[in-house]
Amino acid sequence: MKILIINKFLHPNGGSETYIFRLGDYLKSVGHEVQYFGMEHEGRCVSNDLDLYTENMDFHGGSKLKKLTYPVKTIYSRDAKKKLTAVLNNFQPDVIHINNFNYQLTPSIIYASQKYRRKIKKKVNIVFTAHDYQLLCPNHMFFDMNDNICEKCLGGNFKNCAKNNCIHSSKAKSIIGTAEATLYKRLRTYKYIDTIICCSEFLKEKMDTNPLFKNKTVAIHNFIDKIDVPKCQKQDYVLYFGRFSKEKGVNLLLEAKDINFVCAGKGELEEEMNAAENITNLGFKSGYELRELIAKAKCSVYPSIWYENCPYSVMESIMLGTPVIGANIGGLPELIENERTGLLFESGNVDALKNAIEKLQDDSLADRMHKNCLTKSFISVEQYYEKLIKIYTQ
Repeated sequence: MKILIINKFLHPNGGSETYIFRLGDYLKSVGHEVQYFGMEHEGRCVSNDLDLYTENMDFHGGSKLKKLTYPVKTIYSRDAKKKLTAVLNNFQPDVIHINNFNYQLTPSIIYASQKYRRKIKKKVNIVFTAHDYQLLCPNHMFFDMNDNICEKCLGGNFKNCAKNNCIHSSKAKSIIGTAEATLYKRLRTYKYIDTIICCSEFLKEKMDTNPLFKNKTVAIHNFIDKIDVPKCQKQDYVLYFGRFSKEKGVNLLLEAKDINFVCAGKGELEEEMNAAENITNLGFKSGYELRELIAKAKCSVYPSIWYENCPYSVMESIMLGTPVIGANIGGLPELIENERTGLLFESGNVDALKNAIEKLQDDSLADRMHKNCLTKSFISVEQYYEKLIKIYTQ
């Protein structure tokens, strides 16, 4: 089969990029042809035969003159539609597998995909993997400007986003996000998607609140390859690794002043993390260095305050034999077996977090959980493929 994978970022940037790169590699290894479409970037590491991509849209940098055109381009990108059409006509895929597209690529790519399959008059499946809540909430996270869970837009009443400045606390951005979500709801653009893959049962449940999506969804957890566990002795530290941002709940670590944390990451709250007396920040780590750091930890913490879905870091920690103390929110309870591979605590409750960490000071409990983690398996890329190929060919 010929499979075109679409994602706005074609360079290492986060979990969705980890997903598309590994998936593409595996699809090629079993005989499929795979090409990619998205934005150009100096770090781009995948391609299509025409070497055709949209211009990189940098919301955090770039020239102010270019940014004047962004409000229109983030709602409907003629450039993305035109270039994708050329790639489709050249590659002629049997499957169009869409991932993150909003703002940079826009739903114009869905119209290009639908036009292509009408033109060639053969079955072409349009598949969408949902990595967040972008089809249900204009800021993608069910999060308001005060960093609280908010489901006011669930059901399609997107004006709440503009009313409450939910996108980066910006009235302008929130109005644009509201306009985009409202427009494509009224046009019923997403009816052209054949299957929506949700990376957690929790996400599927939210998607199914929309009648347009309900009969299209299937829940399949993200896959993860087997990890070689470094040979090392457990040490007595609590680890947080990942992005330093509000939605990740790192403020709880700052509030738990009587507990010392070892952290590995970077992000918007890096200055606060570096200044805290109870936090030792080792900076961003990756590869073997990160795996060894995780494997040595007594436990890792995942204190998110937003609806996480299927984070690779939780699965990685467990597969490296390190129990996870995670917030009881979103899809996290689907990954963490309470009292077996970790402990769940009430999201946003610093006392509950501290109690869970204190509970794991019991060495016998920690050792038992460590052994449970080492026997835990998540879905492999091979198992994921067996499910995916049925979706591709249905």
